[in-house]
Amino acid sequence: MIKAAYCKYNLIFHQQAVTSREVMTTKETYFIKVWNSEKPNIVGMGECALFRGLSHEDSDDYEKILSNVCRNISSYNSSNYKEYSSIKFGVETAFNDLVNNGERVIFPSEWINGNNDIKINGLIWMGSFEEMYNRINEKLHVGFHCLKLKIGGIDFEKEIELIKYIRSKFPPEILELRLDANGAFSPNNALIKLNELSKYSIHSIEQPIKSGQWEAMSELCLNTPIPIALDEELIGVYDSKQKESLLKKINPQYIILKPALCGGFSGADEWISLADKFNIGWWATSALESNIGLNAIAQWISTYNIKLPQGLGTGQLYSNNFSSPLVQERDVLHYNPTLQWEMPSLNWIMP
Repeated sequence: MIKAAYCKYNLIFHQQAVTSREVMTTKETYFIKVWNSEKPNIVGMGECALFRGLSHEDSDDYEKILSNVCRNISSYNSSNYKEYSSIKFGVETAFNDLVNNGERVIFPSEWINGNNDIKINGLIWMGSFEEMYNRINEKLHVGFHCLKLKIGGIDFEKEIELIKYIRSKFPPEILELRLDANGAFSPNNALIKLNELSKYSIHSIEQPIKSGQWEAMSELCLNTPIPIALDEELIGVYDSKQKESLLKKINPQYIILKPALCGGFSGADEWISLADKFNIGWWATSALESNIGLNAIAQWISTYNIKLPQGLGTGQLYSNNFSSPLVQERDVLHYNPTLQWEMPSLNWIMP
């Protein structure tokens, strides 16, 4: 008989993480483990990566729902939890792990044998002009060839000054530059700002305006001088027909996939199929998971023939993350199968 338990865990940032939405010093997450009562020593583990303020299922009864999933894990049906994306993500990871003998192998591939690398972008959080300037220099110094800047948090002209500095040092053939506005622009000024930004050979910009404005976003994607990537726009859209309607209506250049926010791995796979159908590019990013969730996403990505750098350089954000075979070197994420997982004692709750 399959059994399950869960626990809550607060990840602690080394330094505060700032977006146009919020300032974070910690991130709440949950872990789930599953096992067969006949083989209790083999345990599959996943991360239910709730993202307060962003996850569609952010509610006061989240833990109650997760407890119910664990209580009825032997009869778990993902269709009953389609609106609980992070729980689906965690359960899918845990069951795949269990099938592969509880060794944190979620999606077997050559990557987990240490034979391939995953190109990643360097993430530059918002901050003062000086803070962002220093962070950019640090990333360039260690060898990143693709940077993603969070913008919309300081004066726009200061952000332009930063971007101009980057381009003065590194032309686009040397450094790919992505931007993430997290919905900071308004429909009235977005195109003006995109035209200004386009002077600096920007690869793409994520979510220039807030989600839910399909008409405005469609118009923006039609006229933008910079390719637009949808991110928050995908959150909470689980029905296949609605997914297709969204992509047909907005017709973005790219979509960004966070499995914990867009329906688990099964939901993300469906987004990819639709993106391919409409000739829309895509890449994946983490939703600030611990190494448990990051490992699962990286293994999933490794099963695709990816061409673009992925947003998976988040494993070093926390002071209390878990040691794992994931190794970030320069601008690649590598899996070293000779390294072991080192997990702290967790306070598991078995409903």
